[in-house]
Amino acid sequence: MDEVLATLAPDQPVLIAGPTASGKSALAMRIVAAQGGVVVNADALQVYDCWRLLTARPSATEEAAAPHRLYGHIGRDDAYSVGHWLREVAGILAEGARPVIVGGTGLYFMALTEGLAEIPPIPADIRAEGDALRQRDPAAMVAALDAATAARTDLANLARVQRAWEVLRATGRGLAAWQRDTPPPLLPRTACAAFVLRPAVDWLNARINLRFDQMMAQGALEEARAELPFWQPLRPSARAIGAPELIAHLQGEMPLETAVAAAKLASRQYAKRQRSWFRARMTDWTEIRPDLSTG
Repeated sequence: MDEVLATLAPDQPVLIAGPTASGKSALAMRIVAAQGGVVVNADALQVYDCWRLLTARPSATEEAAAPHRLYGHIGRDDAYSVGHWLREVAGILAEGARPVIVGGTGLYFMALTEGLAEIPPIPADIRAEGDALRQRDPAAMVAALDAATAARTDLANLARVQRAWEVLRATGRGLAAWQRDTPPPLLPRTACAAFVLRPAVDWLNARINLRFDQMMAQGALEEARAELPFWQPLRPSARAIGAPELIAHLQGEMPLETAVAAAKLASRQYAKRQRSWFRARMTDWTEIRPDLSTG
């Protein structure tokens, strides 16, 4: 990590991507402590105020130790998209602070460094129609996409499929067509120091398992219990890794031991998807191997 710091100018924007539990937040904190700046969240689930432990948001102590932005500021029911995030980041950049942007949501980083299509908001009735169709007949949702959009969409990711379906339904124009008209990026990749953490799989899986045990010891089950009266499985905030499994336990559907094992598996599977995405899309980012780091 000392080598990373040595390469950075104090006013240079920094991007840090990596899979869950890889140590990216600790690196961001170290950079800000050494050189100044503000830690900016680039994780689509850490924005929600109902989850701190299960999304591994910085603790209150960590937030007090350095400036943090875009963490836990969105209600469970509030709409929040990559467009919302990008507009908030634009406001932070306008304030003049040196950003250290850290997270595991690759789409946020791509929108930041490559630009984002300016798609009109999706009406609530179409979103509700999409929610129902996704539950009832996801294959029909996939089949309804235009060919260009289908070719660019991970069709196994139903959240992405639903987004593309909603755009087509609301605007009459495919998501791929909107993306062709993307404006210039807010923060070009060449203006930033960009790092992607690529730990060894066994090392990362062990950390994921250990971290979930720590989450449970710190009160993750109680956090899920507090959310239980408001639980809606299709709500974006419900995608917090481990939340569906703990909620299922609280609803009497599985023993706690089974729920914890399933949550750890879901976390490892999520990390695998993240690694694949970063490997395909962040080829020009500087690789860091935290499993080999000694300081």
